[in-house]
Amino acid sequence: MSDPVTALTLLVVLIGLLASGIWVAVSLSIVGLVGLVFFSNAPSGLILATTFWGHSHSWALTALPLFILMGEILLRSRMSDDMFTGLLPWLSRAPGRLLHINIFGCAIFAAVSGSSAATAATIGRMSVPELTKRGYPESLILGTLAGSAALGLLIPPSIILIGYGVATDQLIARLFIAGILPGLMLISSFAGYVAVSAWMNPDLILAIDETFFLKDKIKASRRLIPVAILIGGVVGSIYGGLASPTDAAALGVVLATLLAFASGSFSWRLFSEAVMSATRTSCMIAFILLGAAFLSISMGFTGLPRNLAAWISDMNLSATTLLVALTFFFIILGCFLDGISVIVLTTSIIMPMVLAVGIDPLWFGIYLVIVVEMSQITRPVGFNLFVIQGLTGIDILRIAKAAFPFFLLLLLGVFLICIFPQIVTFLPDLMTP
Repeated sequence: MSDPVTALTLLVVLIGLLASGIWVAVSLSIVGLVGLVFFSNAPSGLILATTFWGHSHSWALTALPLFILMGEILLRSRMSDDMFTGLLPWLSRAPGRLLHINIFGCAIFAAVSGSSAATAATIGRMSVPELTKRGYPESLILGTLAGSAALGLLIPPSIILIGYGVATDQLIARLFIAGILPGLMLISSFAGYVAVSAWMNPDLILAIDETFFLKDKIKASRRLIPVAILIGGVVGSIYGGLASPTDAAALGVVLATLLAFASGSFSWRLFSEAVMSATRTSCMIAFILLGAAFLSISMGFTGLPRNLAAWISDMNLSATTLLVALTFFFIILGCFLDGISVIVLTTSIIMPMVLAVGIDPLWFGIYLVIVVEMSQITRPVGFNLFVIQGLTGIDILRIAKAAFPFFLLLLLGVFLICIFPQIVTFLPDLMTP
């Protein structure tokens, strides 16, 4: 069967399964089995067993439930409310007000975890209930969370940049440095979109009648001290070389627990509730990860990603046309595969034609990450959408609609780094002796 028919068949099966209400993880696994059984000669049962076993005891994956537990503890203690109350005086006159916490909170946490799923789960646990309670519009709450959480793939330390560096023999340190300015650019564009939306529609966000003077802001800032200690401890331990992201996640749980009890608003009953809720959320995400991993591997056995990449290579396109084609290709591919799988399955074929048309491989790595970020909030299988659906119980179509403006902002980011490649290359070139 031809590759387009194979791709269309698997897409129809996946959409049908998701529309029927079957769990996302089960749907992904079934599509993987269909691909193996009908479009390859690989032993489907053996691959299913080895994939689930191999991906279920990953040490790096340990950070995910720990960060989620940290968020659950913050949610149930006074620190979550303290963070919003402490920032309110400073953001009371800013267009969009506390919605910016979603954006900047995700950016900071992305720098800690390097995972968009952990970022969406942890920040979402704190911000969605608080912002909803304060009357902020659902579309902007969900949109800022979905879009900003995707920055976990770009802001160092980024797991996908490590994978790209290994696959293409690029210096990982230079890739990390190259991701800084594009990351700041995207954060600024998200914040700007929220500000413009609030400015153009003043009734969108409830007005704050209270006036805050400097002494009020300084007084309120004292409530931010516990959260600052927590963030400083986690981020500082990573960038100080004292801990890996997984070790820092464990440290974050310990610090969050101690600070929560010290605040006087926490109890062992609430701690037990936090553990149980974190377990449910972590299992939901872990099962989706296992299903996505199995689907990725099954796609590799069908040869579909490799053949599609070779088909693009045979067109002998110019640099500009090639980037346009690759943008569509990676967005579509990223809807079904995780970022690491996209790199592993396509890099060996894509990179020779990228180099042949004179594209800088360092720049291409950042371009690739931003495009994969876009696929994280794209239907039908945008992973961040499923994580947020699991947290909120809101229909995924509503979440996807809320995330669409941020998809367009990411697309604008791709356009800007194509027009001004110095956004990516300036810092690495500046720091190269």
